[in-house]
Amino acid sequence: MNKTKKPSSLAHTLASLGPRFLPFADAASDDLPLSRLLRLSLFQISVGMAMVMLVGTLNRVMIVELKVPATLVSFMVALPLLVAPLRALIGFRSDNHRSQLGWRRVPYIWMGSLLQFGGFSIMPFALLVLAGAGQASQAPAWVGQLGAAVAFILVGMGMHTVQTAGLALATDLAPPESQAKVVGLMYVMQLVGMIGSALMLGHLLREYSPGQLIRVVQAVAVMTLVLNVIALWKQEPRSRLRKPGTPLEHNFREAWQSFCQGPNTLRRLLAVGLGTMAFTMEDVLLEPYGGEILNLSVSTTTTLSATLALGGLMGFAWASRVLSQGGDAYRMARWGAWVGVPAFVAVIAAYPLGSPWLFALGVFLVGLGGGIFAHGTLTATMQLAPPAQIGLAMGAWGAVQATAAGVGMALGGLLRDGVAWLSTSFMGYSAVYLLEIVLLGLTLWAMGPLVRGLVRAPQRSA
Repeated sequence: MNKTKKPSSLAHTLASLGPRFLPFADAASDDLPLSRLLRLSLFQISVGMAMVMLVGTLNRVMIVELKVPATLVSFMVALPLLVAPLRALIGFRSDNHRSQLGWRRVPYIWMGSLLQFGGFSIMPFALLVLAGAGQASQAPAWVGQLGAAVAFILVGMGMHTVQTAGLALATDLAPPESQAKVVGLMYVMQLVGMIGSALMLGHLLREYSPGQLIRVVQAVAVMTLVLNVIALWKQEPRSRLRKPGTPLEHNFREAWQSFCQGPNTLRRLLAVGLGTMAFTMEDVLLEPYGGEILNLSVSTTTTLSATLALGGLMGFAWASRVLSQGGDAYRMARWGAWVGVPAFVAVIAAYPLGSPWLFALGVFLVGLGGGIFAHGTLTATMQLAPPAQIGLAMGAWGAVQATAAGVGMALGGLLRDGVAWLSTSFMGYSAVYLLEIVLLGLTLWAMGPLVRGLVRAPQRSA
């Protein structure tokens, strides 16, 4: 008798491990099991891999190995974020897409995947021409600049399109009571993708060479297509109600005006923008700082992206636990901003103290604070959005976040080069980190009324 009960008891124990140790694993339901949910989240793995490639590996290679000015690199890395303001429009268009196949999200995710693939396919060649490496030194400078700009924009357009439509698809498939948890799981998987790809890219580029760079970047292009196709396979149901010619219920302008009439919408978006800029201005400078100032190798500095993502993952998981117990979302976001202050102090102090470990700790804390801040503001945005506009609200949050990140990275590179030209490289990097501390102070100021209770989330049914 006992022998027949053991398998059942063991299965029950194993089934309970997921919700206990994997953040947001309890988002699974009978109609959306965890296996299907994790397969769908593969598109976030590809997005995380692209982010590590753009703001981690490639910017280090361009600045240190290829000797491209940090200002030019910062603007190149920021180019993909020029399309970030369109995320809300992309989400709205995918909500109302009409096609003979009856799909809404799949066409956008597929086109975004192709854009990512195309951008990564031409990127290594464009970078070598930009740097004038080898035989590419005979090409005019504008050819490399134009090629690199096109490659970065293609990857950025694809990445934002895939993520916006993919998160909307995940929300479509989830029951209403699990939508917030599903979106949270999607962002956790993005961080997992960043950690895994950072470790993988760091290993593959341990011995840097132009040929190895080409092979690695083009392998990322192929993996992007493979992961996204697997993620999409038989996920979105088709509907006859989405045939071409079916009238739309409302246009984007009307939906956006309705969203902006919410309580303190501009202040909420301002807080998201300031905080995001504070946590991302150093993204294109952390690895060059480790390589140029602390004399770390390409492999070692690439693992910093994994350290940053690990901190973000832990911040997201901790914030999820606190918020699930009834914690205030904006109070949680404010704690994330406070964590960022000592994080940047540690990064600055690493060079005078000659401590790479202190630098790694600072990078981890930057990720931790950024993860807590992102989860808090995302949760607050979803709580404050009208039920019919959750997708649009998520798009607005993502648009402000990505735009602020792009502006921050561009300004960071410009400030670093300007101060370094007047003084030293270390002072150039330090000026950026000090400005981020100031921005965190402004973020705390902007969030003051929100934390004190001037904005209250409407009650939602469980």
